[in-house]
Amino acid sequence: MKKWTRSPDPEPAAGGSRLSPHAEMLRDRFLAAPVVAAPDPWRPADRPFAPVGGLTGVGFGLHPDSGRDLLMAVSHNGHGLFDTVTGERIARDPEGDDPDGGDLACQGLGPLADSRIRIAGLYGGGLHTTAVGGWSVEVVSPDWPNDRVLLSGAGGSPYRGAHGEGWWHVFHSAWSELRAFGFSPSGRSLAVATSSDVTLWTRRA
Repeated sequence: MKKWTRSPDPEPAAGGSRLSPHAEMLRDRFLAAPVVAAPDPWRPADRPFAPVGGLTGVGFGLHPDSGRDLLMAVSHNGHGLFDTVTGERIARDPEGDDPDGGDLACQGLGPLADSRIRIAGLYGGGLHTTAVGGWSVEVVSPDWPNDRVLLSGAGGSPYRGAHGEGWWHVFHSAWSELRAFGFSPSGRSLAVATSSDVTLWTRRA
């Protein structure tokens, strides 16, 4: 009588997990994509990078006079308010509290002092992942715990088509923990926040 034996399990992929051929293909695709500049109409803010030690979350508001997007960053060291076009910090409150309430909001500061700003980050919530014009943004982690932020244009997708032709790897969080990413409600700004900094892009008119 023929004796049946169990076939050996496939060798585990890097990190100890077993990936399907499709998942392995996607992992290789994302690992091979270098960080590149965001495409038109996106450009970095004039000062695109702002260090914010101990950052826990961010949220958007509109300047009551100019209508320009503003980004509020919440950290263990207080709150800061940034102009998303210039990247300049225009207000700071060293005594700001953590988000509270069901909407995870904080009291605004500077030009937003009369508003409450919903905050996305360590305590929950999220920013917009789509914007007018068919833009979208998502995160993949082929070498977790490092995160990659991918921006896609109308009809583009990180799951098909070549990198740089419909989708772009615009940010790689390899040194700090990702806290939040996404567009402003107006769709004119894009922010990526980690535990140590904020990176800003703005959209040309």
